Amino acid sequence: MRYHNITKDDMLNGDGLRVVLWVAGCSHCCKECHNPITWDPDGGVLFDDAAKQEIYDQLNKDYISGITFSGGDPLHSANRHTIRGLVEEIRRKYPAKTIWLYTGDLWENILHYPIMKYIDVLVDGEFVQELKNTNLRWRGSSNQRVIDVQQSLKQADPGIPVLHCCD
Repeated sequence: MRYHNITKDDMLNGDGLRVVLWVAGCSHCCKECHNPITWDPDGGVLFDDAAKQEIYDQLNKDYISGITFSGGDPLHSANRHTIRGLVEEIRRKYPAKTIWLYTGDLWENILHYPIMKYIDVLVDGEFVQELKNTNLRWRGSSNQRVIDVQQSLKQADPGIPVLHCCD
């Protein structure tokens, strides 16, 4: 897996102060994407032990609420395996920290992915320029949803997502 950046003390991509891993690789290629440099799965730099330690150094801080995976798309085929392993390890090491994940995929298509049992909040859906709304929290267009993954998975019909919050 490759990545472009690790953002520290981020307040825009989830609840509280967070560390954000911006991965390389996205097949959605949304019109007017805010981060098109991350589309190429061969872009950025190799995610290695030093990058993982940089993330853990941030998560060790009491004031950091958790981690957000963005990009690119963490669920892109170039990223999915590594992200799943990293998410599992973070959940074990930092059970009190929240894990957010942004993807262009829809909840209904990915709710059965094994990684979902470790995700707290999922922001799903492609960015749609025609639905752009700068007043929305944690998302760029009104078609995207901020989903409480664990509550959704507990539903009789997990295909009907429980929203994390409303605007």
